[in-house]
Amino acid sequence: MKNLRNKFLKIYWNYSLYIYLSCVIIPSGFTQSLDYEKAYYYLDIRGEVYFSFIADVSEIEDLTRVISIDNIKSDTVFAYANSQQFDVFLRLKYPFTILTPPSLLLDKSELVTGDISKDWDVYPTYEVYVNTINAFADNYPDLCQLYEIGTTVNSRKLLCVKISDNVNVKESEPEFFYTSTMHGDEVTVYILMLHLIDYLLTNYTIMPEVQRLVDSIEIWINPNANPDGTYFSGNHTVSGATRNNANSVDLNRNFPDPQEGDHPDGEDWQPETEAMKQFMTEHNFVFSANYHGGAEVMNYPWDTWSRSHPDEDWFEYVSYQYADTVKKYGGSSYFSNVDPSGVTNGYDWYTISGGRQDYTTYFCNGREITIEVSTTKMPPAASLPSYWDYNQIAMLDYMGQCLKGIHGIVTDSLTGEPLKAKIFILEHDTDSSHVYTDTVNGDYHRLIAPGTYDIICSAPGYINKIAENIVLESWTASLSLNFELIAGTNPIEALEENKIVGPNIWFGTDRQLYIEVQEPQRLSIYLYNLQGIHVASRVVHANTGMNSVSFENEQMNKGIYYCKIFSDTKVEEALSIQF
Repeated sequence: MKNLRNKFLKIYWNYSLYIYLSCVIIPSGFTQSLDYEKAYYYLDIRGEVYFSFIADVSEIEDLTRVISIDNIKSDTVFAYANSQQFDVFLRLKYPFTILTPPSLLLDKSELVTGDISKDWDVYPTYEVYVNTINAFADNYPDLCQLYEIGTTVNSRKLLCVKISDNVNVKESEPEFFYTSTMHGDEVTVYILMLHLIDYLLTNYTIMPEVQRLVDSIEIWINPNANPDGTYFSGNHTVSGATRNNANSVDLNRNFPDPQEGDHPDGEDWQPETEAMKQFMTEHNFVFSANYHGGAEVMNYPWDTWSRSHPDEDWFEYVSYQYADTVKKYGGSSYFSNVDPSGVTNGYDWYTISGGRQDYTTYFCNGREITIEVSTTKMPPAASLPSYWDYNQIAMLDYMGQCLKGIHGIVTDSLTGEPLKAKIFILEHDTDSSHVYTDTVNGDYHRLIAPGTYDIICSAPGYINKIAENIVLESWTASLSLNFELIAGTNPIEALEENKIVGPNIWFGTDRQLYIEVQEPQRLSIYLYNLQGIHVASRVVHANTGMNSVSFENEQMNKGIYYCKIFSDTKVEEALSIQF
């Protein structure tokens, strides 16, 4: 009864909107009036509408908060909207053209849906999908486990497999995640993900490269993150699939956003979003990819910010590796419709808020790239083997990236127990680009460009430890760097609960500590290195105004130090300074 009432209210709202448009707006032109009729029709039966319009690039940042932009070609914007979003869009007075939904462009005979064939040229029914992914786990119990990470609005299953040589054990290996089709009508890689699972399992004992990946990485694959959208027309067909979920919400605008915060789309967290957030919180994914369709491009963070990610060089390198590989197998025109290189920064293409890529990279301290593999969201089933041929090698190489960079284990120096620790690269990490160890084994995996780095390891209740001048020599290098932390309190931590605003303090390049005070007082000054070891101290009688204290005769290496100051009135100040 509730569903019937909701459907009635939805139809009533759309009908009221249609009457309003007919009376107030439509008379401006017959062609546009037909577009309003089409909009009403699609919103009524599908809960979303697909359309295009002309806009200046300067307007995109505002428009993306109103509608779900899907693509931009020159000055033409392609977008989706649900009823509420479209109502807001109409008030902006843009002339628009209603487009046929991509999932309705092909005849059902081209979208062959049924049992998966040995050639992987058929879209599965929902039941076939569930049975197929269950069969993987049943047939390869030593390599594959099936997990139900949640359910959709319409109670379909959100399924994910774990593939590993010791699949029942949490090993000190990087966790990697592939996911696809959070837009339900972008189904190319839905099939490719099933094909990939099969490929890894059947070739484990045959191909050394496959065995190396499965033995060294915990691989997680979620073929369809929005089955309600994919099977909007029923479990028997993908024809008529919708972009949004069953609540007409774009799942790739429904995550917390680094810039906009919670609920950037103004919608409640959807069941699919909640399930994915919980799943990613329970894991420590080092690297991941979110597959889409509708374009052919590697889209790396940030989507929400114009500024660069601290590891932009690394993101670009990995993106070009993938794009160059698929061009080799798919032809030079493949992966060229957005940028000839096949690579774009997300914000430079068009900005969005609430995307999963930025959520994963910022809030989960991971690294995720959005990969769009087909300009056609729903290509003929017969073409699916070609997309596999184009992307297969790139998919494997992409997984292998998480074996490069800097890796290690953090433990208690006395007990040898693994620690939940923060790995932070000095003068490099910002915007949550640091990483954490896994709570089970204490392992971390820092993917980064070649270079020389000072790395600080910290954990609550332990003294920080710094590894200086760590050199990662090449893009293909893998460097091991373990930390043993000593239990204790860092000087900076001891002060944080009782910090009082004290004197203005800064260091000059001449190893002079400059202190400005408001009244004469006696100051005790202590310097500690990042391991918490006391390295120098001074007692001075400071006068009102500026005072300088020299540390030029101290035998201290260049680096970061903690400064702790006590006054006669017990005012304490702590800060990190650098010589």
